[in-house]
Amino acid sequence: MKKEREEDFEVNLTGDESQTGDPAKPRWFKRIRKGILTSTADKKETPEGLWNKCPECNYICTTSELRENLFVCLKCNYHHRIGSDEYFDFIFDNGEYTELFDTIRSKDALGFTDLKSYQKRLDDIHSKTDLKDSMRVATGTVNGESIVIACMDFEFIGGSLGSVMGEKFSRAVDYCIKHKLAYLVISKSGGARMMESAFSLMQLAKTSGKLSQLSDAKLPFISLLTDPTFGGISASFGMLGDLNIAEPGALIGFAGPRVIKETIKKDLPEGFQRSEFLLEHGFLDFIIDRKNLKNKLAQLVLLFRS
Repeated sequence: MKKEREEDFEVNLTGDESQTGDPAKPRWFKRIRKGILTSTADKKETPEGLWNKCPECNYICTTSELRENLFVCLKCNYHHRIGSDEYFDFIFDNGEYTELFDTIRSKDALGFTDLKSYQKRLDDIHSKTDLKDSMRVATGTVNGESIVIACMDFEFIGGSLGSVMGEKFSRAVDYCIKHKLAYLVISKSGGARMMESAFSLMQLAKTSGKLSQLSDAKLPFISLLTDPTFGGISASFGMLGDLNIAEPGALIGFAGPRVIKETIKKDLPEGFQRSEFLLEHGFLDFIIDRKNLKNKLAQLVLLFRS
């Protein structure tokens, strides 16, 4: 008897009338049509990019909320990596600026090939993004103070330093000297671009030399280091600012912590190579929260100008 009642219960759940022996017995629900009726073409999938999870504290929020907070975690203040578009939009007044030297593109002068050719890598990233290279330069006003800002895009081959970045950096210095403007560089890079070999390494000396011209003109150079800044950038202009500043928690150094640990065979101090560690050891002037960057930058430009 118990077995029959269990079978009747399962039959009622399926809504199949043909297998029940009692037509008067009430059913919990009845399936009117069997199978999935929605066609594959009409299925609606959840769009990507609506939600964002903080890699530091796992806090989940909408991308629009994160954008309103300048891509800083609302819970733990973790600074997410952003590109030149986002920096220019919130630093420049009303998001209005004039981009400079945007027609310069990288070329494969050496015919370099590893897993695939350098030219193929360039073509692939040009087809996926609107970026011409790993650095963009723009001029505009910050709280009414005119300035030139060069910002790296990690999305373009890890923000690596190549011939185009070196040329844009140098032309930006010339533009600052000509128009008597302060110069801010926002660094976010893995270092020199290996696909350009010695041409890339030459940019370290080239950019450092141009900064001496800016110094002779008595114009300020502010270096903002963001996560991550490594290799040739930290070995050249990244650490040559009149003010070297950084975002909270940014990883900054020459070689990465994993490489150093494997080389010296010792555990590294807690927080090693983070911006707070560098500030404590005298490599940085101060750490600035992204939400305070615009106002602080305007104050610094005004201070240097006076």
